[in-house]
Amino acid sequence: MTDSDKCHLTFRQLHDGPGAFIIPNPYDIGTARILAALGFKALATTSAGYAFGRGRKDNNIGRDEMMAHVREIVTATALPVSADLENGFGNKPEDAADTIRQGIAAGLAGGSIEDSINGMQTGAQYDIGLAKDRIVAAIEAARNAPDDFVLTARAENYLVGNPDLGDTIRRLQAYQEAGADVLYAPGLRSRQDIEAVVSSVDRPVNVVMGLQGVQLDLETLSAIGVRRISVGSALSRAALGAFLRAAREMQGAGTFGFAEAAVPYPEISTYFD
Repeated sequence: MTDSDKCHLTFRQLHDGPGAFIIPNPYDIGTARILAALGFKALATTSAGYAFGRGRKDNNIGRDEMMAHVREIVTATALPVSADLENGFGNKPEDAADTIRQGIAAGLAGGSIEDSINGMQTGAQYDIGLAKDRIVAAIEAARNAPDDFVLTARAENYLVGNPDLGDTIRRLQAYQEAGADVLYAPGLRSRQDIEAVVSSVDRPVNVVMGLQGVQLDLETLSAIGVRRISVGSALSRAALGAFLRAAREMQGAGTFGFAEAAVPYPEISTYFD
């Protein structure tokens, strides 16, 4: 068994429990290496976090550029990486399949395909039939990979202004039938809604935390039956929040108190070569 085989096998096994595991979302090589050094077992990319670092809004990164970023994160550490592959960078099932094939070639252990049309910019989702066909195509591409690949199917209802729990569950059930390995409905905020999703499917469920006003922790989510917890762009936004507070302090007050909370130079240097 190759090191790549072991990496991918370990990633799938992480979803078997018991309990949930946290898969944090670095947005560049440095943050990937810090998270690996802290002991996390896997990493996930964030399309929004990467876009913000490039000075753009989410869903404005093309597939070629995103794949270059994915390869950077994959090669930054020895950890398995699952990528946010947006809607597969195209509307057709074959677009989703081709994106998965490219992700596999980049060394990914997993990746997600969402059912929104160009993310939150349009506020629309694919018809459930087409959305399911897109997952079928992605799964077929994943199953033809030389290494095991964990495909996550996302129902974007709560991110595109359609917070319909019933429709969300119907979509996730359709993606389960299509063969998805992990199911994910980003934006769920209550324990009751998460419980409803987990109890309605028989595949591992990913939830996103780092949402303002949501106080569900690892222990609680594990008890509900969640298997994977990501944080999306939250780490990126936390870093940008600290940056903005520091910049506003300098601009507004002409003071530099923010430096008291900054990571000391010697400490941050220990994470890098």
